[in-house]
Amino acid sequence: MLRRDASRSYQEVMKLCVKFPLYIADEDVVDNNLMTIGFNKACVKYVFTVILVLIYLLLTTVAVFLAYQTISDFMEKLNHPVMSVSYKEVEEFAAPGIALYPGKAQLLSCVHHYHDNIPPLVALDRLKGRNCIKEEVIYHGPYSNLTQRAIVVRGPTDVRNRELIFLQFSRNETEEDFSAISYMIFAKFSDMLESSDKAAFMMDCERNYSMWTFSGGFRTWVKMSLVKTSGRGNELVEFRQESNVVKYIDKRPPQEQANELFFVVFQWRDPFIQQVKDIVTANPWNTIAILCGVFMALFKAADFAKLSIKWMIKIRKRHLRAKIRELNQIS
Repeated sequence: MLRRDASRSYQEVMKLCVKFPLYIADEDVVDNNLMTIGFNKACVKYVFTVILVLIYLLLTTVAVFLAYQTISDFMEKLNHPVMSVSYKEVEEFAAPGIALYPGKAQLLSCVHHYHDNIPPLVALDRLKGRNCIKEEVIYHGPYSNLTQRAIVVRGPTDVRNRELIFLQFSRNETEEDFSAISYMIFAKFSDMLESSDKAAFMMDCERNYSMWTFSGGFRTWVKMSLVKTSGRGNELVEFRQESNVVKYIDKRPPQEQANELFFVVFQWRDPFIQQVKDIVTANPWNTIAILCGVFMALFKAADFAKLSIKWMIKIRKRHLRAKIRELNQIS
């Protein structure tokens, strides 16, 4: 009876070994179940770490794009400053230089006035006012290399009392269908007077300033305004003008009308100087702060990704060791 019971017990144990070989290899089944539960938790952590790494890679890509966009915006604002326009009111302007190129025309009169009543040509002997300060300069043109004769006149200064300069020319040329006199306005008449080489000075002015014209048979009223543009370490002065033309009613005798008449008036439009400045809106400190934040986020993400990868490798190695151990125990 004892031998028969021992044989039955041995057969039941062998059946259990065949049905559950993994658990028979271990000494304690409860410990094996606990190890399986721990392995499942490790898998969950592994998947969660992979998701976090992907999220941080996405954030790193966004951070790199933000850094690139910040640097691009800074360079764009640095290379394309914003124009700031302001107006400065003055009592008097610095006297500009007015260079006239009469050609064959003759200057009849050049008088300063302080009102808008321009006397007629027939009353030249009654003109009340002070004569213009003028100087004749002969030089070679910078473009045509032809000899230029310029009559340089000191411009008006008193804008409050509406100071103006009235000039009259005549020219006896009946063969032309139309005729005009060119003129140029530059920044300061005193610069020309103080220049040691007036011819070279006028050549430079012709290179840097625009030329305008007024025609014969009309009174041309030129109202000037001054624009100062500063930026990039230099300052440019530009004259802008508004021209009004009024037809001259010629009351001279017919024998005198062969001489064509020219009239031009120069006056300041208003007492304001338009100042244009280049303002760089790019703030380097804001850009540096943004880049510092971006790089700190990149380093933090890199450290986290490195630790996460190390932890994943560690979990993977632990899993492989456990699997090898299990296989060794089964074998």
